[in-house]
Amino acid sequence: MAALNLLGAYAASLSPAAYCQLFYVLAAAAVLAIAATPSSVQRLLTQYGARNSTPGRSVGTGGSRGDSGLLVNIITWATSVGKVPHSWFIHFYILSLSCSTFWAVQFLRHGAVLDFIIRKQTANEPTSMTTNQVVLVWLLMSLQGARRLYEYVVLVRPSSSKMWIIHWLLGNAFYFCTSISIWIEGSESIQSSDPWSFHVKTPSVKIIFGVAMFLASWYMQYRCHSYLSRLKKYSLPVDGLFAYLMCPHYTCECVLYLSLAIIAAPMNRLYNRTLICALLFVATNLGVTANGTKKWYSEKFGSEKVQGKWRMIPGVF
Repeated sequence: MAALNLLGAYAASLSPAAYCQLFYVLAAAAVLAIAATPSSVQRLLTQYGARNSTPGRSVGTGGSRGDSGLLVNIITWATSVGKVPHSWFIHFYILSLSCSTFWAVQFLRHGAVLDFIIRKQTANEPTSMTTNQVVLVWLLMSLQGARRLYEYVVLVRPSSSKMWIIHWLLGNAFYFCTSISIWIEGSESIQSSDPWSFHVKTPSVKIIFGVAMFLASWYMQYRCHSYLSRLKKYSLPVDGLFAYLMCPHYTCECVLYLSLAIIAAPMNRLYNRTLICALLFVATNLGVTANGTKKWYSEKFGSEKVQGKWRMIPGVF
């Protein structure tokens, strides 16, 4: 009982920013834990659609479900329950834009939900992100959500692929948490500002650099997604950045969140800690997926077709 009371007191002492950071770190740790499991287990937990099975290999041979032990059989059953259409990815971007709209209205009207979170944040942790930074990062995140929604409506072709509902829930949790993370370290400035008398100030060199980085990666990710949408289904992408990277659209995603962390950095800090934690999760999650993508391409098209290509981060991974 004493331990539970201590845990409850600790949880109550955490700021909203700390809760967001904790979510990202624990989610990244869970992804890394899955990545450390045997390939038969990892494939079941992380892959979906065409990559859910190994090309030219049935589930009854070479790492089959029948001879891989009780753990694989249990996970096979668990991942077969609660399958949802892969097209439900669109919900992430609908949620992202909906949250951006909700927080904008809360900011303009000093809404009760926003005020409650701000009071909790300022009571537990001082923040120094400016209102200009809050508005700028909100605009950029809204721009990203709008573009991804457009891509899913216009570019993505219908598919019968399925994904585990846990993937869907985690994605929604990420976008909901990120809708708060982009402004939470600016709580003090929001609390003391009048949203109807907002003044644009000359941005610092760091913010200009961060915005340029964001827009460049935003555009390049769109180019990658547009190219993928024109490819024959499940063929090997080779043009543009795909000539050097297996998943350059994942690289762009990481750069997007890195740029947001730079733009939203409080005074005298290099980066925004909450958004750096978001980047940690994004890089971990997409890194595991990129690794699986390279393996799948190698099995389907031959290792010589992917030899020399980096998975996601040039010169590193």
